[in-house]
Amino acid sequence: MKILVVIANFGTKNAKYLERLLREYRSMARYKVDIVVLSNIPKDLGSDVEVIVGCPPTKDPWSFPFRHKQVFSDRVSGYDLFIYSEDDTLITERNIRGFLRTAEILPKDEIAGFIRYELDESGQKYYSTIHSHFHWIPSSVKKVRDYTFARFTNDHSACYLLTQEQLGMAIASGGFLVEPHQERYDLLVTAATDPYTQCGLTKVICVSHLEDFCLHHLPNQYIGRVGVSNADLQLQLDALISIASNGKAPDELFKGETALKQGRWSKSYYEEGVEDLIGMMPSKTKDVLSIGCGRGATEGILVEQGMRVTAVPLDSVIGACAKGRGVEIVPSDSEKALDALSGRSFDCILFMNVLEHLPDPVGILSRYAKLLSADGVVLISVPNFNHIKVWRDLLRGGITWRQRYDFEKSRLHFTTMNVVKRWLKRSGIKVVNVVYQYDGPWHKRSDLLGGAFKTLLASKIIVIGKRVRE
Repeated sequence: MKILVVIANFGTKNAKYLERLLREYRSMARYKVDIVVLSNIPKDLGSDVEVIVGCPPTKDPWSFPFRHKQVFSDRVSGYDLFIYSEDDTLITERNIRGFLRTAEILPKDEIAGFIRYELDESGQKYYSTIHSHFHWIPSSVKKVRDYTFARFTNDHSACYLLTQEQLGMAIASGGFLVEPHQERYDLLVTAATDPYTQCGLTKVICVSHLEDFCLHHLPNQYIGRVGVSNADLQLQLDALISIASNGKAPDELFKGETALKQGRWSKSYYEEGVEDLIGMMPSKTKDVLSIGCGRGATEGILVEQGMRVTAVPLDSVIGACAKGRGVEIVPSDSEKALDALSGRSFDCILFMNVLEHLPDPVGILSRYAKLLSADGVVLISVPNFNHIKVWRDLLRGGITWRQRYDFEKSRLHFTTMNVVKRWLKRSGIKVVNVVYQYDGPWHKRSDLLGGAFKTLLASKIIVIGKRVRE
């Protein structure tokens, strides 16, 4: 087995991580491993490492990793396996063996991919690949012999592995040897995801043997910022394995990823608990219904406070995390959920960053409002698209006017206070309170704002409404 490894190493910042990667590849006695390091400056990394010095293809230094593609193309006939990685992501022999085993059983256009993890000071793993709007696709789960695979929507893991045949397919597609570009991801990430995003290949994750496909992101720099715990990941893996075994078609509540550049304002599956939102609920609230629940951080806090919480999750996989926090889960389909909830009533129905992603927010509001108790309220949280930064993006062309006013073009309603008020009125709900939320320096100075500045500087709008009863 001849392996060509190409590592992108710009500057000297990650020198200690690069050295760790080189030690790992040098230890792989069962393989013939040739190592190429791409650098912008000369480096002496040992006689067994080929250093290719050159500048980024464009003026943007983040385009630098794209240089690895020509190296692969020039040497495609000389190796059995090709590994590209950034200089801080550790690939072990166990990872390579896992990849080669699955390459034997997967269709040639499906590539076993990896997810990255980091270690906190106590040695606990947090999976940094899993964050924001990225999520498992329940309908993608399949078994191949003794292995279970699923698609995860984040194709980035700062690396990829391809067999010689797969690399040939990528090159022949016309989408591999291309100029640096960025669409769904930024330049740095795009260089490591092009085989999946524009070469006709599909990345799948082996969820039944996940430890073989986990890579240590050596800097551990995202701990506490992005990523999920091992416990939350295991709940999702169990749900995926269950889907593979029960044969039932899984539901998905709505498509939460926008069509905007790099998925801006997509629905997060891993939102933090929102204490401020909880404080806005009526004091006598006992029964809560959450629509579009992710991992259930806020809902879990409500359970800890003694409330009965039911949720319509984004899908059954992320719903397993909420269930693990004591939340009752109903199907991730509005028709099925409403059937399951028939005859029940709730003191508060939560729509946390949900309505802006629904094709028909008025229809959903109208139907769920019928489940409110006599004094029940809907509690709605939406982004404020009257924010000054949004207007700046419109004027500069970062968002087009058509995207702002055409849901089909953006997969997003650009919510403002007036938009939400119109939705509520048409749904038979009257507004009883409005709260603007602020980020940054205005968070503690919001009382100084008045008039137009309230809406121009607010990042979110919280609206509380009651059903109009005849």
